[in-house]
Amino acid sequence: MATYLKATGRAELATIAEEHKHLLTSDPEVEANPELFYDRVVEIDLSTLEPHVTGPHSPDRARPISELAAEVEREGFPDTVAVALVGSCTNSSYEDMERCADVARQAAAHGVSAASGLLVTPGSEQVRATIERDGQQAALEAVGATVLANACGPCIGQWNRPEARGTNNSIVTSYNRNFPSRNDGNAGTMNFIASPELAVAMGLGGRLSFNPLTDPLVDADGNEFMLQPPSAAPEVPPTGFDPGADLYLEPPEDGSEVDVRVDPTSNRLQVLDPWEAWDGKDFEDVPILVKTQGKTTTDHISPAGPWLRFRGHLNNLSDNMFLGASNAFTDDNGTGKNQLSGEEIAPIPEIARAYKAQGIRWVAIGDENYGEGSSREHAAMSPRMLGAAAIITRSFARIHESNLKKQGLLPLTFEDSADWERIRDDDRMSLVGLDQLAPGRPVQAVLKHADGSEETINLRHTLNNPQIEWFKAGSAMNYMKQMEEAGG
Repeated sequence: MATYLKATGRAELATIAEEHKHLLTSDPEVEANPELFYDRVVEIDLSTLEPHVTGPHSPDRARPISELAAEVEREGFPDTVAVALVGSCTNSSYEDMERCADVARQAAAHGVSAASGLLVTPGSEQVRATIERDGQQAALEAVGATVLANACGPCIGQWNRPEARGTNNSIVTSYNRNFPSRNDGNAGTMNFIASPELAVAMGLGGRLSFNPLTDPLVDADGNEFMLQPPSAAPEVPPTGFDPGADLYLEPPEDGSEVDVRVDPTSNRLQVLDPWEAWDGKDFEDVPILVKTQGKTTTDHISPAGPWLRFRGHLNNLSDNMFLGASNAFTDDNGTGKNQLSGEEIAPIPEIARAYKAQGIRWVAIGDENYGEGSSREHAAMSPRMLGAAAIITRSFARIHESNLKKQGLLPLTFEDSADWERIRDDDRMSLVGLDQLAPGRPVQAVLKHADGSEETINLRHTLNNPQIEWFKAGSAMNYMKQMEEAGG
């Protein structure tokens, strides 16, 4: 880390860290006897590790590359790699790009180009400029790669793949998320994650069943050759980074006279007004909008792909809310029951808007690890815009839980995980005693069933005192503004 900080003009931070390294390293007694301090100790022999490939549709589905070919045949995955993609925010350091370039140079020396499409996304303007200067970009382009803009791209579905729509196909990426429809909006795309150099090698081989550790490539003369693992790449460029184009605009010291103008008819940009503050009352008799089952990631809550053209217009974007979520009541994705109209099957965003039009707040119920995936705030902002009062789950992914708090929503978990089963699609729920909301104090929820029966369940939360103030103010931004105006 010190090497990187010094190479990027932040040597003073490395100096400070070095002075306080005793605060940044493990305690000696923990290193000596970890089993005394941890419930479980996992030992990994690095010499036995084999490159892994995960997917499709979940980063949890992992296997060594040597086992993938058999699984391709057994599961019927499309063997042809349509596109190999490397880079993005995840694996696009100078070191990553050099390892990819090393593999590409080996192929080019034998006259071999990528058998699949090959797309490279530098993670920053600095990386883009540096790999252009130092030759990694040229090496990748020599085997057929296209280097994209250093911006969010195929990782979140921002690329045009009309040929893939409605088809089953396989892609290999070095991105860290591969949930259904995430990368191109097509649920039939089987998206597999590998290291950058392995993704390039599989793009050269053109098949999921190609194992570069054991399988040869064939050059233009019909001769077989093996790709060698890329040599150790330098952590930072030997001649330093090229910062590239300076795209930073210095803001004025006093921005009070700055007028931000957005065309009110734009469907791509929208000026957001602050969320309303909590009125100090309990949430009484609010309907259940949806009860999701199974994996509910931020991609299920706020799908990407074609929706991202609205990422600057929250109201339009919110028409995608929960469209990818599996509703336990309907066994369908993205639909639910409108308790006002009685309509049994309707798009969830439409139901939420109908409730909001009547001034009715609502709650959503989630399963385990709700909000896994990217940190996209839209998955918290859309529910807030469309009238959510609380999100109640068996458990939360950490970052998403924080994002809900920032938007002034109550992220609550069942004290008894089995209480998830008690929630019915025609229930009304009251969250009571909110004026006594405090760290560590459970929130009571009163369930009112359509048959007239009631039951009370306890809900936990992880709100600390400042976060409770966010809830009361309506959002973290509102609270910060209040503190600034009060001189705090």
